Amino acid sequence: MDTNTEEQMLKELQSLLEEQIELVQHGNSSGERIEILGTQTDLLVQKITQAGTHKHPGYENYWKRIRELYDSLYLALECQKADAADKLCQVRVGKKIVGTYRNNIDLR
Repeated sequence: MDTNTEEQMLKELQSLLEEQIELVQHGNSSGERIEILGTQTDLLVQKITQAGTHKHPGYENYWKRIRELYDSLYLALECQKADAADKLCQVRVGKKIVGTYRNNIDLR
């Protein structure tokens, strides 16, 4: 595989990761678009791995940036996961309160 193709694949991987981060930061971590991007990213990583691009010298700056993007994506997803867990806890508390009122109110 030539250098231009390898470099293009690394640039595309960066772009896909940046787009995923953008979606997650705007609260869109579920849905069709994020799934499509995840699939595209996975396929591209497989191509890069099969081509051995990750072993070639001269791409250190790309790999450093890709690592930063993966870390950012992971952090953004973890934050959204924590937020969802907090909201679920609030819903459970609300459900208990409603149940308590329902049991204590005489509906005659």
